[in-house]
Amino acid sequence: MRNTTRYPVEGANSLWHVYKTVPFWKVVKNFIVIQLARYMPFLKIKNWMYRAFLKVKVGEQTSFALMVMLDVMFPEKISVGRNTVIGYNTTILAHEYLIKEYRLGNVEIGNEVMIGANSTILPGITIGNGAIVSAGTLVHKDVPPGCFVGGNPMRVIYTKEELEKRWAEDPIYRK
Repeated sequence: MRNTTRYPVEGANSLWHVYKTVPFWKVVKNFIVIQLARYMPFLKIKNWMYRAFLKVKVGEQTSFALMVMLDVMFPEKISVGRNTVIGYNTTILAHEYLIKEYRLGNVEIGNEVMIGANSTILPGITIGNGAIVSAGTLVHKDVPPGCFVGGNPMRVIYTKEELEKRWAEDPIYRK
């Protein structure tokens, strides 16, 4: 199960209560910064924007590809380790608004993680160091360190040990 905190709401669905949960002007500022960063071709400037304006924890040499969409409501709940690659058009969510409740959860992405294009990471997820997430994956549960995962629903394709064995046998990776 994902590590989220649940907040019940009364009456209309939780999205109708959005500005009771997050200030309007915070959402406006976050939206503008995220939209500018989505098209920003300069990685250092993009990372600076995320750190300075959104309070996202971003490690050194981390790369957010074009069109990455961070959570507009709660980007400060996202942390990404060093030397990680977030692929084109990936969405990273720290909230979800449902009918009778909304949920918030931190997203923690480790060091030297590779996330393929068009993936979606749901709230409350931890992706371990050295993990690989295949393109188009819906990350709905934690990813162990060093594993290769993919699909919708996400499943482990190779464990860390299986990947190391494959790399040891592959002539491209032999020394």
